[in-house]
Amino acid sequence: MKKFAIAIFALLCFQLHSFGQNETKKIVFIILDGISYDVIKQVETPNIDKIATAGGFSKAFVGGDKGGYSETPTISAVGYNSLLTGTWVNKHNVYGNEIRRPNYNYWTIFRFLKEARPESKTAIFSTWLDNRTKLLGEKLDATGNLELDYAFDGFELDTIAFPHDSEKRYIYNIDELVSKEASRYILENGPDLSWVYLEYPDDMGHKFGDSPQLYDAVREADRQTGEIYQSVLSRMEKGEDWLIVVTTDHGRQPRTGLHHGGQSVREREIWVSTNAKGLNEYFFDKDIAIVDILPTMIRHLDISIPTENLEEIDGVPFIGPVSIYHPKVRKYKNKIQFTWDYLGEKDEFIEIWASYSNKFRTSGDGDDYQLIAKVRGRKKSYSIPLEGTEKEQMKVLFKAKHNSVNKWLVAEKKEN
Repeated sequence: MKKFAIAIFALLCFQLHSFGQNETKKIVFIILDGISYDVIKQVETPNIDKIATAGGFSKAFVGGDKGGYSETPTISAVGYNSLLTGTWVNKHNVYGNEIRRPNYNYWTIFRFLKEARPESKTAIFSTWLDNRTKLLGEKLDATGNLELDYAFDGFELDTIAFPHDSEKRYIYNIDELVSKEASRYILENGPDLSWVYLEYPDDMGHKFGDSPQLYDAVREADRQTGEIYQSVLSRMEKGEDWLIVVTTDHGRQPRTGLHHGGQSVREREIWVSTNAKGLNEYFFDKDIAIVDILPTMIRHLDISIPTENLEEIDGVPFIGPVSIYHPKVRKYKNKIQFTWDYLGEKDEFIEIWASYSNKFRTSGDGDDYQLIAKVRGRKKSYSIPLEGTEKEQMKVLFKAKHNSVNKWLVAEKKEN
């Protein structure tokens, strides 16, 4: 496993001169709540477009595998945690905005960075305190006592400075305060990793659905994003290599746009705008997901992460070379069939490993994988007899030259 750890670290953190490897690497990611893909396409967003001009724009999805073991509610905190951890809900265990029992064995990007580089500087600018206290789990034993260097949040609890009104104008005012502070702080301090969260568009969606009020809120969020991006551009002039990722957490209900949480196409469809260098074919053509943002950030930062954590990440980086993506494991007749999509080299081999344990979920310890096969990647499939492998759960790890992906085979529940 040590040899695998060294190899897989090399592929995840693969560097090219085009990534600016001699520059100081920084990241800011911005979540604009509740802006579905169709809405972002029809509303004028010149600043989000400007970011994409420097890199790219892609349709993406949330919600995990619809109807499968990783089906994930299209709810706000659930989406944030899928981004933060690079995993679906079957792993991170945040099923709603109550955030009752997060599984902190699945680390966030903030913990990955702090564990790899304790001297790094982190910041959060948020219109919701729970993002820091519950999702990131700041100062909790379960998160290794993670502590951010700067936090600007919690204003929704201050009903004197921000009296709550039925029109949710107070949320707009908090978003405005938060975005301006993010712009100022990033310009003056340039933290290594920053998260900006703005809520107002989702509130307008819940109150008015598809409406002028929602579209105006999207325009305001775009303006606020532009102010932050301007600070990033100023920092880049100092020779820093900044990755900015702007996205949303879920789509909207199909008919009215008032709600979300289900698995309709519109609720699952989101988008990603980024200035990233070295965007790959996977980003532009292959149906990326919100869980792909975390491994992309890891690759940009060029940080080492523990093998047992790496084996659990559900996403695929959308910068740099990628070998395999969208794996599937299923029972078919009397066989277990493994399939994958492939972007690797012609003569590249992939390894298929399997484990019948899930120690990581309960203890954070790595699971014991056994090699099933070594197959040419371009074959895109492999199968083994079902006999002797009928376990309640099989965790499958596909290892390739440029990335690894994982998938579970979970026994179907029997009706009583």
